[in-house]
Amino acid sequence: MICVNQYRTHLCGEISENDIGREVRVAGWVENIRDHGGVKFVDLRDHYGIVQIVIYDNNLLNNVTKESTVSAAGKVVLRDQDTINPKIKTGTVEVKVTSLTVLGKSLSNLPFEVEMSKETKEDLRLKYRFLDLRNPKVHKNIVLRSQILSFLRNKMTELGFLEIQTPILSASSPEGARDYLIPSRKHPGKFYALPQAPQIFKQLLMVSGFDRYFQIAPCFRDEDARADRSPGEFYQLDFEMAFATQEDVFSVAEEVLSETFSKFSDKTVSKAPFPRIPFQEAMLKYGTDKPDLRNPLEIIDISDLFENTDFAPFKGKTVRAINVPDCVSQPKSFFENMLKFATDIGMKGLGYISVTGENEYKGPINKYLSEEDRAELIRRAGLKPGCVIFFIADDRENAPKFAGQIRTQLGERLNRIDKDSYQMCFIVDFPMYEIDEETGNYVFTHNPFSMPQGGMDALLNKKPEDILAYQYDIVCNGVELSSGAVRNHDLEIMVKAFEIAGYTEEDIKNKFTSLYHAFQYGAPPHAGMAPGVDRMIMLLTGEENIREVIAFPMNSNAQDVLMGAPNEVTERQLREVHIRLRK
Repeated sequence: MICVNQYRTHLCGEISENDIGREVRVAGWVENIRDHGGVKFVDLRDHYGIVQIVIYDNNLLNNVTKESTVSAAGKVVLRDQDTINPKIKTGTVEVKVTSLTVLGKSLSNLPFEVEMSKETKEDLRLKYRFLDLRNPKVHKNIVLRSQILSFLRNKMTELGFLEIQTPILSASSPEGARDYLIPSRKHPGKFYALPQAPQIFKQLLMVSGFDRYFQIAPCFRDEDARADRSPGEFYQLDFEMAFATQEDVFSVAEEVLSETFSKFSDKTVSKAPFPRIPFQEAMLKYGTDKPDLRNPLEIIDISDLFENTDFAPFKGKTVRAINVPDCVSQPKSFFENMLKFATDIGMKGLGYISVTGENEYKGPINKYLSEEDRAELIRRAGLKPGCVIFFIADDRENAPKFAGQIRTQLGERLNRIDKDSYQMCFIVDFPMYEIDEETGNYVFTHNPFSMPQGGMDALLNKKPEDILAYQYDIVCNGVELSSGAVRNHDLEIMVKAFEIAGYTEEDIKNKFTSLYHAFQYGAPPHAGMAPGVDRMIMLLTGEENIREVIAFPMNSNAQDVLMGAPNEVTERQLREVHIRLRK
């Protein structure tokens, strides 16, 4: 690629041996200056790569500092054999410079070295994000993000989806996370809200007669940051399908995700169909509804074996166990460190039994097992010589969570997790309702607009806690990529579903006005989901923090330290939107 203008005729990263002997002009940022006895070598960097330029006239570099932008002209020559740099694309050539123009000066006291920016404190990086983004590693993440978004758009269009933008200024939702509110100037005392998701709009598009919708949708939620969640805003591949079932949605998701991960990674990627794991099974076998299937270890429930135990820590408790093959040879420190981890996360202890040989068991819990119990444990857990079985005992709510954390920790410490694969699954059959501990009333556990499995019959004849919903998540390597559902498009079923959760029909009419009215005019069955784009890119880049794949992210405290947001506004601005601050 050649860009002929007054600043450059060639791109830094595109100079090659084919250009030897040519007069070229390149432009970019000065990454490094090396003085070799009167001859200076400069690494010049632009968006496309790095080229070495050689300067014999020291006057050309007067007052030129690192990270200044320059335009340099000269002849392309072959590097000496001992100076070839195989680490860069242009490593066999250099430009022998005859003229150089400074286009933009840089201060000499940089806040950090660009090539070392990822080792700098986050707030300093984000304050000088324009420098941080010059780091080729950081820069590459944003380039990859663009390529992935382009691929997703093309793929969805290929599958017959129509890209439609939904509003950014919308109404506040009574459900979900906290809204970002925007006061109205023209309507005193009223507020817009930034959309937490295009949920209602995309359902309305289905009612409007569009068959397949998608967009790379910005979503806004006033939530605290996590490593895999950016505060403030995030993007998702939002899509919805009319006259569609759960399996129709799964088919699209499997094709799009498997092709995306395969194209942008050399790792092994799950092939369709992805495993479908019911929620209850996931909580039992993995201790979480976000299982990392790269970890082969599984959890079993053995509470019944200890119903009449004399072992006080297990008496009346929910007991989970994890069998770890080929673990008995681990040093004593391994078991001590696992115990420390267990107590650090709030467990009272971590029991285990080692199978040291055929019918040979070692461990303090062993004496509390009868021969029948031991035989049953062998059958359920598949115990063999060399195995160590770990026990997690706590109340009904905490035992599964603790077991999930112990499973993950064992997988990590024993290197049992396959780091060279992306393993995806659908978590399905979420419960529709749960009992609120504070009020004792039934509340929705997930998306209130989901269709209950069994429809009206289930709502009328089942206990609410036994009703399952057509709700599903996609999980990849322990990271939730997406949630979705078959939508409740039947107004009568919706009214009954909300009634169980304590809402009247008048509540629905007032809080969800648009859907309430739209569903009275021939709503088709519809379903969809919304994989998180930022999380997909985080997984594909191998980054552990989602802010590494966003061009201008907020910090972990939901502040934009580059732009100074949130910031104070003037009294006049507040008066215009009819706001008075409470001191």
